[in-house]
Amino acid sequence: MIPLSIAKKLALLAQGAQLPASGLKHIVIDELISEGIIVARMAGRTKSTLHLPDVNALSNYLYNKWSIGDLPLYVQTHENEDATRGDLIAASNDSKAALRRTFKGFLVNSYTPVSCLLNDIPIVIYPPGGTFQFISDFEHFVPPQDVVIVGVENAENFRLVEKQQHLFADMTVLFVSRYPQQQSGDVMKWLLSLPNRYLHFGDYDLAGINIYLQEYKRHLNDRASFFIPPNIEELIEKHGNRRLYDQQQLNNAAITEDSLKQLISLIHKHKKGLEQEALLI
Repeated sequence: MIPLSIAKKLALLAQGAQLPASGLKHIVIDELISEGIIVARMAGRTKSTLHLPDVNALSNYLYNKWSIGDLPLYVQTHENEDATRGDLIAASNDSKAALRRTFKGFLVNSYTPVSCLLNDIPIVIYPPGGTFQFISDFEHFVPPQDVVIVGVENAENFRLVEKQQHLFADMTVLFVSRYPQQQSGDVMKWLLSLPNRYLHFGDYDLAGINIYLQEYKRHLNDRASFFIPPNIEELIEKHGNRRLYDQQQLNNAAITEDSLKQLISLIHKHKKGLEQEALLI
């Protein structure tokens, strides 16, 4: 559930307000920024403000991720101390105000043929260049157990998986896209139904780490790990962005992966974040 204080500020942004980034610290805000739904603007040398370029993008996010079809109603109902649990549920899933999803499922990609089953019928995932495969009936889509599922955070990296195959040369992988973002709930339902190892391939900044910890690690536990290339420090030094570091913070979370702890130390050391697309350079 989105906290009332954050929902109120999202409602203000939806009305055209610009708010100080320092007053909007939450995993939901970090995710909205990483998705490009909320945009930061520098206001001076060290301060920044947040604004919302597209109200519809926020509406889609709130409905598909949090089942909030009417943000003002959500705020109003949660402000009401006498609201019943039924009222709160109704505000979070108003069938009259809710946007309708056209498709369920998600995109998959691979640079080598991966034999899977779809409704117990063999299917090969190996899209021709310039295309992807969309899995709609994901509840009955089963890859071999030794295939590593690689969740790709950014669209460009997902589109150009063949340029990154050297990073995964020692494993058989199937790439799944986090975009369109509203499909990410389907990805998680599918991952939870499988025994396969999950490897998160995302941005090397604090927001990207938050996404991994909150959306994937906390559900998949030891089956999930954060992919870090061996030359990550060189990449951060050469292609890192100080603005990403200045505008982000790491939410409190128990981090058990030593490699992820080392990555966080490198980010703080260089005071830079690295966008995933840098691995395509």
